[in-house]
Amino acid sequence: MSQAVAEQLLSQKDAILERLMALLRLPSVSTDPAYAEGMRATRDFLLRRLEELGLQQVQLLEGGGQPAVYGEWLGAPGRPTILVYGHYDVQPPDPLEQWVTPPFEPSIRDGRLYARGASDVKGSTLIAVETVGAFLASPGGCPVNIKFFLEGEEETGSPSLRPLLAKYRALLAADAVLSADGGRASTTIPTLNTGARGLCKLEVTLRSAAKDMHSGRYGGAVRNALHELARLVTSLHDEQGRVQVEGFDSDATPLTNRDRADAAELAADEAEFYASAGALPHGDPAYSVRERLTLRPTIDVNGMWGGYTGAGSKTVIPAIAQAKITARLVPGQDPDRARARIVEHLQARVPAGVVLEVSPPGGGSPASTLAEGHPLLVAAEAVVRETMGRAPARARIGGTLPITGIFQEELGIDTLMFGFAMPDEDVHAPNEFFRLSSLEDGLRAWPLLLSRLGQEEASRYAPWKRPVMA
Repeated sequence: MSQAVAEQLLSQKDAILERLMALLRLPSVSTDPAYAEGMRATRDFLLRRLEELGLQQVQLLEGGGQPAVYGEWLGAPGRPTILVYGHYDVQPPDPLEQWVTPPFEPSIRDGRLYARGASDVKGSTLIAVETVGAFLASPGGCPVNIKFFLEGEEETGSPSLRPLLAKYRALLAADAVLSADGGRASTTIPTLNTGARGLCKLEVTLRSAAKDMHSGRYGGAVRNALHELARLVTSLHDEQGRVQVEGFDSDATPLTNRDRADAAELAADEAEFYASAGALPHGDPAYSVRERLTLRPTIDVNGMWGGYTGAGSKTVIPAIAQAKITARLVPGQDPDRARARIVEHLQARVPAGVVLEVSPPGGGSPASTLAEGHPLLVAAEAVVRETMGRAPARARIGGTLPITGIFQEELGIDTLMFGFAMPDEDVHAPNEFFRLSSLEDGLRAWPLLLSRLGQEEASRYAPWKRPVMA
């Protein structure tokens, strides 16, 4: 059945490409109210397409922000229910003058489809939609039960996702999530994305005096808030870049030989990596660059300010200095505990009489990972092996995908990212593109994956579900 569906999809590739181009013409920029009509038109496009393909309960899910698009097909009793995630919003197209062709007028050049949202993530989202539609048009229908959840706020940090999942928890109940977002990690090596780093954050305010002071009258005799804060944040690392916060990663899950072998297979030329960014090496020398980027936790100062920053000079000793700090986390680390360790480290080094205040927690996300033997992972590795001719390397994302942790916490289910974007496709930048070959790859692989998952009894998924947070 899966082979027949894949062949059917490939025979309709030109029509699917036309639909993708129509979707890309709709400017669905979620962060800018000026694109409200484009967002509405995109939702209408997706609602109409899900209805055309035979999905039921097609509707908008309201959570206080941009609505999500929902549709379901539950005609496979006793088989797993898969929540298919994608997002229809895109990044702003600016700067417009750097686009070779207009960002919302799709164009094909050298086997690449150029448009804002082509790679991130309308191309992969439509692959998932069209695959389910092809199954529903075939005898027997889809091998698994399907629930589509197409978000409209991913590019703005998914602020309404938790309220949406809490409000529609019963409607969205499923055994696992397949995400069309989260692409491939290499243009040459088959990969599977098995997880992402987590995140915690804090903002600190240091006060060293009651007011700013004239540097001619007080310089050399009083503490400078910026100097003190610079000394504090410098203490977070040693000279080579090793994190110096005691206990920061003591709860991290140890790396396995498989983790390091996969990272080695995906390692880039380090000299080229640094040259491309115009940057200098930094970080724990016991780990490769790839390991530092994806498998190890980090602490970074994202911004630091205080005193006078306007034009010209003002000879002032600032009384207040501030900084924003984030930490990327790995499996095993608890975001609240990691944040507490950073705060304890800083507070322990504040001089007497200097006050360090930490803002209330801004929320955090744990690292996500698919456990060895998870049905999603087993099925996806078999599909990649069959379609690509070799077993995939397992890749982790260095950034944070909040949906994975939020789906775990709110619905108790794990996520496999099965998108087909490539890492060099200029997402979030001018001239974003999606390879036409990736469209074909996805139309071959998604039918195989849904078929393999359909061979599982729904009861076998129960052990992989997690307790839902109260």
